[in-house]
Amino acid sequence: MFLLFIMGIVAGMVVPFQTSINSRLSLYTKSSFYASTISFATGTVFLILINAIINPQAFTPHFYSGQSLSYVWFVGGALGVIFLTGNLLLLPRLGASLTVVMTIAGQIIMGVTIDTFGWFGAPHDPFTIFKVIGIIILFIGILLMNYTRKAANKNKTANHFYLWLIIGFVFGFAPPIQTAINSALGQQIHSSVMAALVSFTIGTILLFILTLIFNRSLNMTSHNEVQGKIKPWYFIGGILGVIFVTSNIILMPHLGAAVTTIVAMLGQMLMGVIIDHFGLLGTTVNKITLRKVAGVIAIMIGIILLRFF
Repeated sequence: MFLLFIMGIVAGMVVPFQTSINSRLSLYTKSSFYASTISFATGTVFLILINAIINPQAFTPHFYSGQSLSYVWFVGGALGVIFLTGNLLLLPRLGASLTVVMTIAGQIIMGVTIDTFGWFGAPHDPFTIFKVIGIIILFIGILLMNYTRKAANKNKTANHFYLWLIIGFVFGFAPPIQTAINSALGQQIHSSVMAALVSFTIGTILLFILTLIFNRSLNMTSHNEVQGKIKPWYFIGGILGVIFVTSNIILMPHLGAAVTTIVAMLGQMLMGVIIDHFGLLGTTVNKITLRKVAGVIAIMIGIILLRFF
């Protein structure tokens, strides 16, 4: 069990690096959708190679002869794109901290709901008073980790601001549902890496369509005034995404939707703190504080209460 938690944390820790790489790539594509399309396409090619090595029968007609092409083949990849698009919409309207907090809140609530009712083939996990306490402690920890002191913004009293808060909460439903559906597909076809390939392929197709709609061009520059010449490693974001998605598919049957989501989330936050503390990836140095340490401890306590009680 301990190794499963470590796997989830490590998978979450790759996400900030993926985000940074995709952000740099977007400087050359002039479009977040286009950069994400390239990232997903790279991940898809990588998964094709992995499956060809360890799961070659997945590319034979016999593999699909007894399969039922239900929603689990298509919805997982679409939800990943929906969540990505949601963050692009929310960030300029809510700011980074509120976007993180509201989407995480949605992820926790949906993850617990999936486990409680056993939706999407997830293991049934009864809801208890300890889980209520765990959720409250989790929210406290997340707020401690993401709190930023800013001057009051008068626009935040507008009704549309609160509407975007609700929208952010709803967008947070997507990742745990995606994880549960991808995991259900993985169990149906008895292959986590093939389930990840299906998810990435659907995501790549949808992002390509969105790029054509919003960008209307597949042109990209090879030089940027700030970053200089484009580097080959700017294209490996999709491979890091493969690690994250495949790990979640593997962990879901063992940890449940809520804990799988939260453990990966903890990994993201821990790596975010490390990156800020040392000023990695070109970020401004922002030292670790007692508030952030308390936030990490609170999140860990919340995970223990959700998983073991």
